[in-house]
Amino acid sequence: MSSVSLVKKKVVIIGGGITGLSAAYKLDKESKRRGLDLEITLIESSHRLGGKIHTVHKDGFVIEKGPDSFLERKKSMSRLIQDVGLADRLVPNSTGQAFILMNDKLHPMPGGAIMGIPTQIKPFITTDLVSMTGKLRATADFILPRSKGDDDQALGTFFRRRLGNEIVENMIEPLLSGIYAGDIDQISLKSTFPQFYQLEQEHRSLIAGIKKTSPSPQVDHNGKKKKKSMFLTLTSGLQSLVDTLEEKLTDALILKGVKIESIDHADSGRYSLKMNSGEYIEADSVVLAVPHLAAQSIFHKKNLLSQFKDVPATSVATVAMAFPKNAVANMVDGTGFVVSRNSDYTITACTWTHNKWPHTVPEGKVLLRCYVGRAGDEAVVDLADDQIEAIVLNDLNKIMHLDAKPDWTIVTRWIDAMPQYTVGHRERLADIRNEMQHAFPGVYLAGGSYDGIGLPDCIDQGEKAADDVLDYIVR
Repeated sequence: MSSVSLVKKKVVIIGGGITGLSAAYKLDKESKRRGLDLEITLIESSHRLGGKIHTVHKDGFVIEKGPDSFLERKKSMSRLIQDVGLADRLVPNSTGQAFILMNDKLHPMPGGAIMGIPTQIKPFITTDLVSMTGKLRATADFILPRSKGDDDQALGTFFRRRLGNEIVENMIEPLLSGIYAGDIDQISLKSTFPQFYQLEQEHRSLIAGIKKTSPSPQVDHNGKKKKKSMFLTLTSGLQSLVDTLEEKLTDALILKGVKIESIDHADSGRYSLKMNSGEYIEADSVVLAVPHLAAQSIFHKKNLLSQFKDVPATSVATVAMAFPKNAVANMVDGTGFVVSRNSDYTITACTWTHNKWPHTVPEGKVLLRCYVGRAGDEAVVDLADDQIEAIVLNDLNKIMHLDAKPDWTIVTRWIDAMPQYTVGHRERLADIRNEMQHAFPGVYLAGGSYDGIGLPDCIDQGEKAADDVLDYIVR
């Protein structure tokens, strides 16, 4: 008989974002399925759950203050949504042309480009984003040798060697910066896009590798290629997943507005967690589902996780603005644009939300969602709301005509919210986890700072941490 059935085991999950919630939900389900006597406590330092997921409903709009969707091809989030009974609210994005803003002009993203990497000849030859010299340089990818050795390298280093500076600066960097808000000449290839390294190793040519491994495009009844929706969201907003998970955790203790200051070994053989109230809570196993800087602060007196102090995190802000439809002129048909770093703009991207997610906007309205802040350009995030709004409106008016001030603007700041997976990230993380396993066995790291920043990545990490906890306490 397992010792778990004789003595109630206590698990504490620190962090109530989607990672922590996923861990708690899986632990709760598995403990009931296995008949384990498990006490689960979820502790969140803020007064709401969800972390970066935060939906606001205003005047008939559905506004996401953080992520607005997730990648359809990563199945864990769709599976979780289905499991909690929200599958009927899943909706794909409306497909449409995406643009890159360069030299005060919106250039269509060339057809067939994968993360800015060209894979079709005609759209690439005709684009104005890259000069003829830059296009010729890109063909070197077909003859250049593979990367030597197995060492990690920066995304910028990898792509510049294969495709040249122009494609990197004008096509690849704007897209990758939009995902990571970071410096691609510092970000780790193997921690972000290891598949591109594998394609190069297997096919030598990156472009040839992508073409050979990409699925054939679907066609409609007229034989025309159909654009496939890449993203999914919930019609009720992503916050509804958070709220539903919270509702289903009826047997877990959820503490909000509570911060864990330290973790120590207790005389009982368990871990003793000190709360900011001065009180303590004990646990047999702990999931640290918090950003790396918060995790490091919990162990700073133990001189553990010290490597995290040198891992940068970028601050960004989202700016959602609502307009009457007739107040926005000269806006081309599409889903939005990203901004070339060489352009004289503060915004880094803009989603035409009313086109991409029509269900989020009332009839006759337009919703623009802009982004500011990235590595090396974060000062704008600290400005007052009205200053940020003025900067964004000034940028937008260079490429479209806004006849009126917005009906309302919602500025959301995410301070130190974008962890930067710099070169060597995987090796550092392995060392840190090895260190933790020896000093604090049964304490696990999970979340956007570690093994992927996307929502499905965080769910995967939360569920893996739950499996690790169960393996540890049932051993």
